Amino acid sequence: MEEVKYYSQEGLDALKKELSQLESVERPKISQAIAEARDKGDLSENAEYDAAKEAQGLLEMKIANLRNLIATARVLDESKIDVSKVLIYSIVKIKNVKNGMTMTYTIVPESESDFKAGKISVSSPIAKALIGNSKGDVVTVQAPVGTMEFEILDISR
Repeated sequence: MEEVKYYSQEGLDALKKELSQLESVERPKISQAIAEARDKGDLSENAEYDAAKEAQGLLEMKIANLRNLIATARVLDESKIDVSKVLIYSIVKIKNVKNGMTMTYTIVPESESDFKAGKISVSSPIAKALIGNSKGDVVTVQAPVGTMEFEILDISR
């Protein structure tokens, strides 16, 4: 049984777009490369042919994995997210207790994380510490630079 993974509609649409790109653009490119390499003669000593066939195998594996991911994906209804505590897809404003610096992060599945966009993976140390806590709570995060404390200032969706 495959594990169900939750996505925002935006995240699922991005997976579908990537799958479409692989099937409609990348697959024909590799087929063309195989055909061109085959036309060059003896396949037993043709490195281009071997490389193209290997690339095709990797591409087909990636396509199969994406299809499986999409088939088992579930879209999380963001309007039903409880904002009394930090959960996946919560938008959390936190303050570093030590230096007073504030940050806002959205907790997302690993596949949607983008630190520059303020989207942190649910499996990151900060997210793990925040999950299940409420506004006003102070959480301790074990980071590579040592222990850090963050106060949860606000939770929204």
